[in-house]
Amino acid sequence: MSSEGASEECLGWAATDTSGVLSPYKFSRRAVGDDDVYVKISHCGVCYADVAWTRNTLGNSVYPCVPGHEIAGIVTKVGSNVHGFSVGDHVGVGTYVNSCRDCEFCDDGLEHHCVKGSVFTFNGVDHDGTITKGGYSKFIVVHERYCFLIPKSYPLASAAPLLCAGITVYSPMMRHKMNQPGKSLGVIGLGGLGHMAVKFGKAFGLNVTVFSTSISKKEEALSLLGADRFVVSSDQEEMRALAKSLDFIVDTASGPHSFDPYMALLKSFGVLALVGFPGEIKIHPGLLIMGSRTVSGSGVGGTKEIRDMIEFCVANEIHPNIEVVPIQYANEALDRVIKKDVKYRFVIDIENSLN
Repeated sequence: MSSEGASEECLGWAATDTSGVLSPYKFSRRAVGDDDVYVKISHCGVCYADVAWTRNTLGNSVYPCVPGHEIAGIVTKVGSNVHGFSVGDHVGVGTYVNSCRDCEFCDDGLEHHCVKGSVFTFNGVDHDGTITKGGYSKFIVVHERYCFLIPKSYPLASAAPLLCAGITVYSPMMRHKMNQPGKSLGVIGLGGLGHMAVKFGKAFGLNVTVFSTSISKKEEALSLLGADRFVVSSDQEEMRALAKSLDFIVDTASGPHSFDPYMALLKSFGVLALVGFPGEIKIHPGLLIMGSRTVSGSGVGGTKEIRDMIEFCVANEIHPNIEVVPIQYANEALDRVIKKDVKYRFVIDIENSLN
């Protein structure tokens, strides 16, 4: 199929101002180019990024803003140069839809670190100058490089959150070799990212401790998610008892919190991987220096990592815990994300509710 075809009107839900309130919105998607895949969206996960950009909390939102970057769906058209996908394939699209494809990071399959900047799936500026629109919509047209095959045995609703929540924790866990059976992992926060870190940790054979500010999450952490231990982070006695006991920590918390109590839990040469966005980081230098500890930041992952993660989830039957909702519930879902009232990821049923 040539790129000379006509653009196509697409129905989505968009925020039109900083209130972030979503409502139906029609816009044009580009024609399917030679290297493109046309994906009929079946499901889209709800990420805190959807809140941030629809409400302009980062100050760079472009309206109307169609959010959504945890996309799953079915291929219905492919360009003439596309050989990795066929009509009928189940696929996912994540947090970015373009990059330069020519820098050292793109060459290594780490497109999210593209020297010229990767193009976000929504509220990004694409190479033709248009503003990208996300997955709260009927379909999306994307270069095949940024599209990921989902085995048909794996539910599309479950696949959607893997494209952001899943890869955001999987990437640093693999980079820091947290897949060593018998090692110990701490997970701070038990939301969309945290619950996936627990699932990956258990699949890697780790001894997993969940840290939360809320005792109400204890039963689910232990019984539902299979964590080995649950600690209320404000319990200073219990925290002290775990001093120098952890090999790794994945910190998914975005609320303000002190880092020193957690750094003290790491063994010498331990690693804390930060994937949350807490606003400010303060760490006593002695806690880094004396134990030769490492603090590392990480966000999403490259195309190779995403493919590997999907294969791992399929092979180990790892599924996010989701609450499927119709598009008409999107505004309430975003409000509940702000209130942390979700166990553990909303997924919008685009196919059956957006029409």
